[in-house]
Amino acid sequence: MRSIFEGDFYISQDGQEPESEFIPLLSTEEEQQIDREEIPEELPVLPLKNTVLFPGVVIPITVSRDKSIKLVREIYKSSKLIGVVSQKDAAVEDPDFDDLNRIGTSASIIKVLQMPDGNTTVIIQGKKRFELIEQIQTEPYFTARVKAFESGRETNKDDKFRALISTIKDMAIQIVRLSPNVPSDAAFALKNIESPVFLVNFISSNLTIEVLEKQKLLEVPDVETRANMVLGHLKRELQVVELKNQIQSKVKVDIDKQQRDYILGQQLKTIQEELGGNPHEQQINNLKEKAAEKKWNKNVRDAFEKELARLQRMNPAAMEYTVHMHYLETMVELPWNEFTSDNFNMKRAQKILDRDHYGLDKIKERIIEYLAVLKLKGDMKSPILCFVGPPGVGKTSLGKSIARAIGRKYVRMSLGGLRDEAEIRGHRKTYVGAMPGRIIQNLKKAGSSNPVFVLDEVDKVGYKTFSGDPSSALLEVLDPEQNNSFYDNYLELEYDLSNIMFIATANSLASIQPALLDRMEVIDLSGYIVEEKQEIAKRHLIPKQLEAHGLKKGQLRFSKKVLEQIIQDYTRESGVRSLEKTIAKLARARARDIVLGNESGSSLSTEDIERILGASKYSREQTILKGLAGVMTGLAWTYSGGEVMFVEVSLSKGKGNLSLTGNLGDVMKESATLAYEYLKSHAEQLGIEPESFQNYNVHMHVPEGATPKDGPSAGITMFSAMTSAFTRRKIRPGVAMTGEITLRGKVLPVGGIKEKILAAKRAGIQKIVLSKENRKNVDEINPLYLKGVEFEYVTDMIEVVDISMLKERLS
Repeated sequence: MRSIFEGDFYISQDGQEPESEFIPLLSTEEEQQIDREEIPEELPVLPLKNTVLFPGVVIPITVSRDKSIKLVREIYKSSKLIGVVSQKDAAVEDPDFDDLNRIGTSASIIKVLQMPDGNTTVIIQGKKRFELIEQIQTEPYFTARVKAFESGRETNKDDKFRALISTIKDMAIQIVRLSPNVPSDAAFALKNIESPVFLVNFISSNLTIEVLEKQKLLEVPDVETRANMVLGHLKRELQVVELKNQIQSKVKVDIDKQQRDYILGQQLKTIQEELGGNPHEQQINNLKEKAAEKKWNKNVRDAFEKELARLQRMNPAAMEYTVHMHYLETMVELPWNEFTSDNFNMKRAQKILDRDHYGLDKIKERIIEYLAVLKLKGDMKSPILCFVGPPGVGKTSLGKSIARAIGRKYVRMSLGGLRDEAEIRGHRKTYVGAMPGRIIQNLKKAGSSNPVFVLDEVDKVGYKTFSGDPSSALLEVLDPEQNNSFYDNYLELEYDLSNIMFIATANSLASIQPALLDRMEVIDLSGYIVEEKQEIAKRHLIPKQLEAHGLKKGQLRFSKKVLEQIIQDYTRESGVRSLEKTIAKLARARARDIVLGNESGSSLSTEDIERILGASKYSREQTILKGLAGVMTGLAWTYSGGEVMFVEVSLSKGKGNLSLTGNLGDVMKESATLAYEYLKSHAEQLGIEPESFQNYNVHMHVPEGATPKDGPSAGITMFSAMTSAFTRRKIRPGVAMTGEITLRGKVLPVGGIKEKILAAKRAGIQKIVLSKENRKNVDEINPLYLKGVEFEYVTDMIEVVDISMLKERLS
């Protein structure tokens, strides 16, 4: 509500300001008297700029135009009525007749006051609405012919109208009470207004709306329609008032909270001083005590003392205080020049390595060599080893065994999916939430500067991402010539990593950055043969799962035959991870039988395995092809170890086209083209009619089409399969092969020999055809892995034909 409620003018009958405020209201008698008055046909017109006068309402106005001053003084002396009309545009200083609205209000002048600043203030009271007909004169002021706007007085007194008026009154009173600048008398005055028409006019005059909106209200003839419009404006004004109060209340609460926090802070400071010091001083003293025990060099100590001095000058409530406190705490918690003593007992180390891991002799030998040299020299830099092999062969767990064997702390950091260089080098401490890199964090956790540090899945670290290049950041970490001064962005100091024994693990060397690979000593961990898996299951996997499932040693037994069945028929893999899961499933089944009282014996039989695990997942007979032509068994290498692969060739009537299917890569397609062209050029030597290549289309397929395949090692397998298809010679059962071919008919060496041999043994292959240059790779393999497999070494593709095929032909 507007200024009339806010006491802008309060005039007594003698023209002086009264001691108390009052709000001019229209009594019933005065309203009846106004109704009886007639509007003259001619009225002097007083234009108003920024307001609208409603019938019965008393308002003050300031007049400054010469015409308006003349009109007011002349009419005030004669006690006549004037016509008050608002302008269409308040910016017009000298309006003419067309600049005025057509509907106005007749009024009487109650008082004229000459103000100290020279302005003339007039207090007027509205009477009745009229309509301008035409202009009569413009000098000395406006005079116009008018007619009454209202034909009669509205007397609508039904329940709906009374409810509407009551709602308007209640809402207006609510606005008054919520407005702090409106006197409380205004609510009392509103309650005492009895006339619905005057109530609507009174509230319309005091609404905080534009002059144009007020003029629209004045021009509405029907009081009920006007009341509904007023109610809409009141609703919007109530929302504005409530929102203002909410904002003011929130600001007051925030200010009060700040004052409260300040007062409590001062009181807490006083209490802490009485009790003998505040916690911030205690934290600083603790930092000093820890720093005194550290084995820092001069650069580190100077940096610490400089940052500590800055911290002491800071306000503990400042955000930077927490940042510097965290930085200093990191400095004193890091194990600068703190080392654990190595245990040089070779027999003990060998015993621990043998107890934790079966096999892996090459790795164990390398660890013992390192310990021997370290014992003799005393300050040898730790080697940086990289264990490469398929999943589940024990690469990660081997690091923990090495740490226990030499008496060092063990730290493991997974690099899989690492994309941010700051994870290695740390964030600069100026950033919010900054912290050291994970290398420094793990050293703080280990409490030693010479732990065994396992960098797991180093082949899966990000390479040149938008957040930097983590693999390049590792170059400094893993370079023995540089890591004695590793620079962390958070510490802004050099840290010596040269005493750490880094061990990286990977499934493949292909995705490791060459510069990073060059800094590591690669040790290959191939898969296990059946006999090794049996020993690992007996020594480690079975006891572990029995304990995990609450079974005693005698409640579940695995015979050698049962273990071999599980390994051969249910877990064809290089490692032992699936084998452990399968043993866990059998242990759960046994635990269930014990709880349910189904005593079926502690030793598992072949029938028990099939009942619990279902039918065999892998069948050895599937890989032993007999009595076929055009199908050859090849050997492939994958990230999870070696695999047996079949190459199928069929001929159909056509024009000699070659079709390749099975999701083959470009290199593999090129090998197929080489094999086909070499076969055509040596057709007579192999007993094939040259016309056959023009009369038949060749379709080559490698099964498991959903799996992408690529690489050159299937060359001789493709050539042998094509030769068998064209010659109709049956393949020799139990033979598998791997080797790259050339257009000159040479067989070149390939990689992954050990994994491929293990895959062949798992599949029951008795003979493997390799390039002659791969003999050296076979000679390096433990004879235990080669047991039961015969090797044929070839240099030319033609040699493979008689080794892989029988003389017998299909009819």
